[in-house]
Amino acid sequence: MDTNELNTVTPAEETETTAETINDTAAEAETSAEVTAAVGDGASGEAAGEKQVDWFSEIVDILETMLISVFVILLIFTYLMRPVTVAGGSMKPTLYDSDKLVMYRLMYKPKMGDIVVVDDHGGHVFSGDQVVSSGYSLNECIIKRVIATAGHSVNIDAEKGEVYVDGNLLNEPYVAELTYTNDHAFEYPITIPDGYVFVMGDNRNHSTDSRSAAVGLVSLDDVMGTAYFRYYAAKNPDTGEKQGSVGFVK
Repeated sequence: MDTNELNTVTPAEETETTAETINDTAAEAETSAEVTAAVGDGASGEAAGEKQVDWFSEIVDILETMLISVFVILLIFTYLMRPVTVAGGSMKPTLYDSDKLVMYRLMYKPKMGDIVVVDDHGGHVFSGDQVVSSGYSLNECIIKRVIATAGHSVNIDAEKGEVYVDGNLLNEPYVAELTYTNDHAFEYPITIPDGYVFVMGDNRNHSTDSRSAAVGLVSLDDVMGTAYFRYYAAKNPDTGEKQGSVGFVK
């Protein structure tokens, strides 16, 4: 046998070798596809997991923001300010029935002319020798104007309708009419003792206030705060027109 015969490959052998090569290539391609699919599935799983984490984080952030907001609102309305609604007409023409106001309360100290909300649960009057004692009361919250504070002298001349503080006639452009009523809680003039204020309604002849034993001298502990801003002006029930205006009251 010569050398040429040893190196010769028959057509049948070539076909078999080619088929084996194609099969090997297909197997490799299939394996590669499986690996790629596995990698793809893993990436999709990771992305889904990240989306779930992001969704949970967003929910936690929203809940945290809501809790903080509620806490801040509670602090504001507990210690700083709160809404109040006027009931009755004792503060006309400054305030009207159903007006809605903002009351400031944090570290508030009453001053002459301020409009205050009072928790009236014990009328304070003098019981001989200028000793303050408490009696019956309205047992409700009232809104009035501070006329005098501790140390001031108050005198009411009901015949002339005049109010004096420390001997000076008050200039009161806010009243509905002059002060012609006296509910005889005190014999004037009186000096306001420490820890108390004297209050009256702007609708002087239609107001139960410090002139009455049901209110008398108002303890500073009973002053809830000052009403300084009207955010809703009530309408006249007969005409439907607003009786006041939105804004600061004084």
